Amino acid sequence: MENRMKNRFMGRNLGTHFLLLITVMIWGSTWAAGRFLSFGLNEGDPANLDPATSAWLRYAFALIAFFTFFILSRSYDVGFRFLPPDKNSWKFSIWLGVFGTMAYQLLYMHGMKWTAAGDASLMISLNPVFTVLLASPMLGQKISARMAIGLLVGISGVSVVVAWSPNSSIPFEHRVIGDIMILGAAMCWAATTNLTKIFLSNGDDISALETVVWHSLTGWLLLTPWMIMEIWASGVPSPSILEWLTIGYLGVFSTVFAYVLFAKGIEVIGPTAAASYIFLLPVFGVIGGWYFLNERIGFSLIVGFILIVLGVRTVQIESERFEIS
Repeated sequence: MENRMKNRFMGRNLGTHFLLLITVMIWGSTWAAGRFLSFGLNEGDPANLDPATSAWLRYAFALIAFFTFFILSRSYDVGFRFLPPDKNSWKFSIWLGVFGTMAYQLLYMHGMKWTAAGDASLMISLNPVFTVLLASPMLGQKISARMAIGLLVGISGVSVVVAWSPNSSIPFEHRVIGDIMILGAAMCWAATTNLTKIFLSNGDDISALETVVWHSLTGWLLLTPWMIMEIWASGVPSPSILEWLTIGYLGVFSTVFAYVLFAKGIEVIGPTAAASYIFLLPVFGVIGGWYFLNERIGFSLIVGFILIVLGVRTVQIESERFEIS
């Protein structure tokens, strides 16, 4: 009996690890998808959509998927709410929509117009470092000397990627512009993470999934003026079939399906073990850029990846030590 339960537990964990691997593969592929939607396959085959319009359409697909999930969840009495229930929830949802959806998507999509998918996937890996740094003014968390060292190591990794990127077919000044925007997106993601912690710690009965749905909705509404301005300036776009499929993939699989899988992984194996899979995201980002967009994989990307991971882990370990103490 004991062996049977142990085997069932191990099988469940193995299945969860496999699903988490699928999750980071999906998230890793979003960088090639973002580059394709913002820039196109190449200069001879440019994108038909402007960045804000692509982001707006992505979240339109995501909200349709979330609403479908909401309707289905009601049959199983999951308690999932599609709209914020009170004024405080709306306030936090709007701020989360500003940073987590509108600002992040604008910086991400505009950044992908200028830099390589593989390079960008490495830049975004600094998000945990920015999360800890912003936790100082937002949550009152201490910043130690080891955290500062971790930040410097991570930044050195970014510097290696920017200065010696193997994707030299993209002009250096273009890559710098794009990389700065992606780092700005990482800061927005970090601010969103800390705001979510504050929101969920208020004692209200709110799930992490609900916060994602709510700030997806408010962020989509906030993206609407940007989308209208782009259409006013450039005219109504005519996306190709492949672009429509890519938008649908980003909206349904990356924004909804992958998040649900990741939340399930946290539930089964815990947040620390699940979060460790995030370190594979730039690996799949670089592979996606190489496979789909013919980007190059060079020694500088490997060195940059190692330095960024070392810097991030240094900051994370020190942050966890403070939380325990």
